[in-house]
Amino acid sequence: MSDFEMGADGPGVIVVGVDGSDTSLRAVAYAWGLARRQGFRLIFVLVVGTSTMTPFLPDATVLAIEAGEGVLADLRERIEKAGSAYQPVTYSFRSERGDPASALIRVSNEVKADTVVVGASTQAAHRLIGSVAIRLVRAGRWPVTVVP
Repeated sequence: MSDFEMGADGPGVIVVGVDGSDTSLRAVAYAWGLARRQGFRLIFVLVVGTSTMTPFLPDATVLAIEAGEGVLADLRERIEKAGSAYQPVTYSFRSERGDPASALIRVSNEVKADTVVVGASTQAAHRLIGSVAIRLVRAGRWPVTVVP
């Protein structure tokens, strides 16, 4: 007998990178639809970036963390409001600190994600140094969907 289970051959956990930008909110909508149709679990991850200067600027670090918590609270409220109007989806929120790509890779590995969804970067500098999406794709551990 085969080990194949009907309906169990797709992603079971979807990690979604969020930062409050328009493209990340579109990524949330895309991932929600995918999870709703397939009955998968979503994990929304907000990463509060830190820089090498933060040890020298503790007030800036506190402000960045507070801003990230505000974005997460706003996102949670939006998702709970929108989610009540649609078929329920199992989801959770995580807040991480550090480099966004590294944090998403770490969380995705930890939860054994089957796919990762992020919004496309709108910053011109990412064309030179690489966007979060490119770094996730280069990690090569899961399919990555980049939502424009």
